[in-house]
Amino acid sequence: MSRPPIVILTALDLEYQAVREKLVDPQTHRHPQGTRFEVGRLADGRCQVALAHVGMGNQAAAVLAERAITEFAPAALLFVGVAGALYPHIALGDVVVATRVYAYHGGTSEDDGLKSRPRAWDISHAADQAARHLARDGSWKRRLPADGQSCEVRFAPIAAGEVVLNSKVSAHARWIREHYNDAQAVEMEGAGVAQAGHLNRSLPVVVVRGISDRADGTKEDTDRERWQQRAVANAAAFAVSLAEELAAEARDDARRTTTETRRPAMPETIRNVAKGNARVGVQAGTVYGGIRITPEPAPPADLAEALADFRTRLQRARAAGHLDDDTYTAAEAELAVADKTLETDTPQSRGTLTLALKKLRGLIGDVAELAAELAIIIGLAQGLS
Repeated sequence: MSRPPIVILTALDLEYQAVREKLVDPQTHRHPQGTRFEVGRLADGRCQVALAHVGMGNQAAAVLAERAITEFAPAALLFVGVAGALYPHIALGDVVVATRVYAYHGGTSEDDGLKSRPRAWDISHAADQAARHLARDGSWKRRLPADGQSCEVRFAPIAAGEVVLNSKVSAHARWIREHYNDAQAVEMEGAGVAQAGHLNRSLPVVVVRGISDRADGTKEDTDRERWQQRAVANAAAFAVSLAEELAAEARDDARRTTTETRRPAMPETIRNVAKGNARVGVQAGTVYGGIRITPEPAPPADLAEALADFRTRLQRARAAGHLDDDTYTAAEAELAVADKTLETDTPQSRGTLTLALKKLRGLIGDVAELAAELAIIIGLAQGLS
């Protein structure tokens, strides 16, 4: 792979299928030890995803998460699935992004009872910021099923154990309530993947869970009402949008690092800008060849003008062979979405605009001149909110 993918792991077949439906042309990738991944890209973007089914439990999740990290060296690792709610204010179908994962089964047994020995892993700051921004702008909801219900994205700790919790009064329920009472959801794999990420130079790990039951003895009823399918569809919609965002940030970071590494001590080209009444001569180390002084280009008057100018530059880049036909076609499609959103001015349209421009950034990121101009356009778009 030319770029590091995002690894997405699931525990249940229905969770796996919910994510797989978001992939374009998935191809089987077989690990030497038999683990099968499917690798594809997300529609309308350049984010590659390596998807695997790990089964239930933290131990299996940890082993196969480590295997996936070694095999793909991903930019981030996401775990997507369903969970039980621990508080009544959390609605069925809501999405919970784990800000902290507790391994709640650790402890020591003494004469006066069981003492907690908690372990916990926090989400990385950058991944947390990306997820919260995505939740605020609402652009991820474009991926929700057409017949889906509205849901809320919540950021909270979760508890990961080794049993299915389906009671409010059991010993396990009391243990969580007494020792981990800020946890809002309970599941069985998050601690394993969080540990694997921690042991791999703090690889960004995000656990995204859809609430499918209330962990209160009614799980059979909610399962019959197909809340697992509804909840995981919501979680998958958010997770793949987050994967796209994290992949774009990883590309930006890689380009920035490459540019800084290759920057010479004295650049061959010196660009001096005079603004207002200031006058600048030539400031340079050693001058070879001629000197050309040009005025500072004026910024675009508005976003519509900037998009029109960018479209012209995009066409020139294609004609010059800097973009292949498929990339150009995908970029034009995102430009069309951006143009359409300018016809209205609502929070939802502004979110759609920002998402389209970010997808466009991922498509043309290898063409430095286009990427620089698009950064200005994204700044203009963000100034609308």
